[in-house]
Amino acid sequence: MALLPRIRRTSKSPEGTMTIIEHLEELRYRLVVAIGAIGAGSIAGWFLYSPVIRLLINPYCDYWNTIPPERRVTESCNLFFNSAIAGVLIKLKVVVFLGFAIALPIVLYQLWRFIVPGLKDRERRMAIPFVLSSTVLFALGMLVAYLTLPKALSFLLGFAGGPFVPLLTGDQFLSFVILVAVAFGLSFEFPLVLIFLSIVGILSSEKMRGARRPAILFIAIFAAVITPSSDPYSMLAMMIPMYLFYEGSIIVTRLMGK
Repeated sequence: MALLPRIRRTSKSPEGTMTIIEHLEELRYRLVVAIGAIGAGSIAGWFLYSPVIRLLINPYCDYWNTIPPERRVTESCNLFFNSAIAGVLIKLKVVVFLGFAIALPIVLYQLWRFIVPGLKDRERRMAIPFVLSSTVLFALGMLVAYLTLPKALSFLLGFAGGPFVPLLTGDQFLSFVILVAVAFGLSFEFPLVLIFLSIVGILSSEKMRGARRPAILFIAIFAAVITPSSDPYSMLAMMIPMYLFYEGSIIVTRLMGK
């Protein structure tokens, strides 16, 4: 940690320009801080592991309870692992994910600080609104993913029909849940991307109004690609908010005079 002061940006012109070496030093510093924050968050995540696991498994158990007792593979709702180190990897995966979620405001702030040198003074003052709104939107996306998960699992696990019943490993299931949560969290950052592009002059409210049809097509393709399962429930749960965010971004951009 004693090296951190040496790798921070040392100079910057009044216009906010930086040399390539300074950009690389700045990037390294921001990455070190972000990774350190995730590591600290993971320590807290270690103690949250048990209640979070119960919360994540609940949607699967809801589906398991719909299986007739005579067709159940196990007597209770359980997940499995099939190697000696799988249990360790499962816990580490969940703990690191929790660490990322806890450290998200710091990670987003480091991202903003890395972008800041290329912005004007007015945009630089938007750091706190950016971090707060990004964190809230990401958390909202994960909440929507969790609420959609029971329907998605019911569709996916029951799709084969007939005599087939699921016997899931913990690693497979938790990887799926984490990917869905991250996918929804990222998709809910959509309005911030649009507003940022309008701030730097790439988009305007007029351009966005004229691009509604291509935007709907993009949203549909994006939802189909980024959702790990591509089931209709997850896709619709992602597409509808993204389109509403698009319309909201038009209104916000217009109010900003862009």
